[in-house]
Amino acid sequence: MATQINPELSFNGLTVLYKIAQQLASGNELEEMMSAILEILENNAGMKRGMISILSPKKEELTVDVARGISESEKRKGRYKPGEGITGRVVASGRPVAVPTLESEPTFLDRTGARKGLRQSDLSFLCVPIKAEDVVVGALSVDKLAVEDAVTLEGELRFLEAVADLIAQAVQCRRRQYDLIQALERENTELRRSLEDKGKPDQMIGNSSTMRDAYRQIAMVAPSVTSVLIRGETGTGKELVARAIHQKSPRKDKAFVAVNCAALPESLLESELFGHEKGSFTGATSKRIGRFEAADGGTLFLDEIGEMPPSAQSRLLRAIQEKEFQRVGGTDAIKVDVRLICATNRNLESDVQQARFREDLYYRINVFTIILPPLRERGADVLLLADYFVRKYSKLHDKPIERISTPAIDMISAYHWPGNVRELENVMERSVIVATGTVIDGHDLPPTLQVKDIVSQSKRKDTFDNLVAAYERELIIDALKDKKGNQTEAAKLLGTTKRIIQYKINKYNIDFTRFKGGETEL
Repeated sequence: MATQINPELSFNGLTVLYKIAQQLASGNELEEMMSAILEILENNAGMKRGMISILSPKKEELTVDVARGISESEKRKGRYKPGEGITGRVVASGRPVAVPTLESEPTFLDRTGARKGLRQSDLSFLCVPIKAEDVVVGALSVDKLAVEDAVTLEGELRFLEAVADLIAQAVQCRRRQYDLIQALERENTELRRSLEDKGKPDQMIGNSSTMRDAYRQIAMVAPSVTSVLIRGETGTGKELVARAIHQKSPRKDKAFVAVNCAALPESLLESELFGHEKGSFTGATSKRIGRFEAADGGTLFLDEIGEMPPSAQSRLLRAIQEKEFQRVGGTDAIKVDVRLICATNRNLESDVQQARFREDLYYRINVFTIILPPLRERGADVLLLADYFVRKYSKLHDKPIERISTPAIDMISAYHWPGNVRELENVMERSVIVATGTVIDGHDLPPTLQVKDIVSQSKRKDTFDNLVAAYERELIIDALKDKKGNQTEAAKLLGTTKRIIQYKINKYNIDFTRFKGGETEL
């Protein structure tokens, strides 16, 4: 038979439950809400030292998750096995427990020490299970003033069970939301990775976040017929991206035609793009089709479009709008189906403002923009590319280069690479050619990488001893790499004794064991 709650307690209980429900609907962090609920129980229901204990996923242990009036260190002491103590018994059985007087309960453990200094004869204890879909996941416990028997606590025990039910529902709802968010994040991550894999050009090296963004953009735009504008400094790989878009598009079996607008004089550019009729100008001894006609059904890539002269810009705009053009000196309209990809290292917005580039053409080509970052902003990609080029040119020039030395890596990492990937490739090919051993050392790199700028030199704060020590450390590390961590062999390589090498290893705190097995840094 259900215990009857007197009208005053019922009214107070409903008021407290309402306040708790408001707190659960607040949208605050879960721990913040639980702490607020324990505070409400203390201030409005006289239930002190409230604790919420949670069962571990493997159901091996109960730990105090949220508690009222105890320190973090005391919380950490509150650990129970299922069935251990009153809290453990409630979790194991799934049934609430009311203890009229703690003094008379031998199974009460108080491991947190929350009641240290209090008379247990003055306290009663209530503990109810927290259930999620009839599965016990934890327990809610509070202290009250001591009473004569458990019957007196029945009403408050039922009330505390109602609170535990509200907590369980809120926790379950939050967990569902968390699981949904996690699932969406996993799906989003998988989609991003899928796009990165689909969009990454075969010949492009790099895993930096900016490059992964570019790969995703390639994957998104490639299947369409949208015009693309690729922006970036000279040497960042704009043509590689253009070719990747073509190769990953439905036009991959058709022609990819590239034109460097900066490499052709103004007098020849229009003829190069649109072709010419025989006799249309001096030297036009025969009819010639232009790059637009050659790219019919495929992709036309206009590199350095910002260098295109105004007259050619006008004809290009009409060809894009009308999808037809006339050869130089001709009268017949030639229709073509061409996907246009453009690239530039110029600030086209500034060129438009200064009337160097047609505004209407700018909006025609700037439908989908891919921005390629300069090499100095690509982080660890620099060393990935350097390693790739070393392997590429070692094979090409039949040189047994195995790795790049630590000083050389430092120089490569510190350099600002104004020529971007193209400059890095040239530097690494030169280094492979001049290297005399199996390692590319700092002196194998060009002088531009070896000489620090004047500003850096003026800011140098290190002492001579520190600079020498740093160089000595690098020499020892390189020797240990070459000899796979063998100190004796490293000493021979450096022309010194094992005892001195061991002394230096300890002095510079070098972990020689990481070089065993031939591990290298790249």
